[in-house]
Amino acid sequence: MPIKSSTITPEKIYKKRRTLIAAGLGVLALPIVDKGYAWFNGKSQENSMFLPPQPTTGEQQQKSLELTPLETITGYNNYYEFGYGKDDPAKADKTLITSPWTVEIGGVGADKPGLYDIADIKGEHAIENHIYRFRCVEAWSMVIPWNGIKLADMIKAAKPNSRAKYVRFITLNDTQQMPNAGWANGPYVEGLTIEEAMNPLTLMATGVYDKPLEQQNGAPIRLVVPWKYGFKSSKSIVKIELVEHMPQNTWWKQNDREYGFYANVNPQFDHPRWSQATERVIGKTGRQPTLLFNGYANEVAHLYPDKNNRLFFY
Repeated sequence: MPIKSSTITPEKIYKKRRTLIAAGLGVLALPIVDKGYAWFNGKSQENSMFLPPQPTTGEQQQKSLELTPLETITGYNNYYEFGYGKDDPAKADKTLITSPWTVEIGGVGADKPGLYDIADIKGEHAIENHIYRFRCVEAWSMVIPWNGIKLADMIKAAKPNSRAKYVRFITLNDTQQMPNAGWANGPYVEGLTIEEAMNPLTLMATGVYDKPLEQQNGAPIRLVVPWKYGFKSSKSIVKIELVEHMPQNTWWKQNDREYGFYANVNPQFDHPRWSQATERVIGKTGRQPTLLFNGYANEVAHLYPDKNNRLFFY
């Protein structure tokens, strides 16, 4: 059942939830921001339930979604630069130096390229709180409360021109800081169309649960594209390039039969080695149906001319 993907809990209210709970409040309706809304049930930050609006299709019954606990978000990760196992990145020595950290924004599609310190980025743009489903191509999922900046705001600062058709993201590739750096024969590369990058759902995340990102989650700044499989959301980004031609992302280069450029979530199109019709919620038993575009079809389906074309879903 889709949650309203533009739901933003204002930062002051998000941080005051425990205070409100202590004051004995029951269910509090949060203000509407943008097109979304959210409620919480006054239990705890980790167990808050965010109730989505009634579905317009009627295909699924309304139900609440429980946020994934912080310890799960930080303990179950894919980040091959720090190990191939799901718990390897969390167990790895904290060798990544995240301060100072700069992000270079440029490319042929940028009229105002620049090198930005992350502290300046945070100071320039408002940090927002977004609750998004996270769906891995491996058919597991979480619900994560991200803190971050709209990617569109960062791109606008670079003054994109008519040659900015795509956006390429490059992850740090440093053998001194990352024990398994170079596993992909170079830095991890991802890409979006400029329309995808400018969509208001696309986030440059800097934190989870109001805490700075940990190394295993892509510190200090990472991409979050909630309607795509998780490998599209590259971590520890050092460069953003506005380019004219479609970037060949890392997994596409590794195996172009199984991983394409778009990688939008669709239960109808299976991965060649497993079904995508259902997903396993980490920390829960059983499986649940996979949602088209991970539940964000109302906001992003217009970006893709044919939802029956597998090109857009692998």
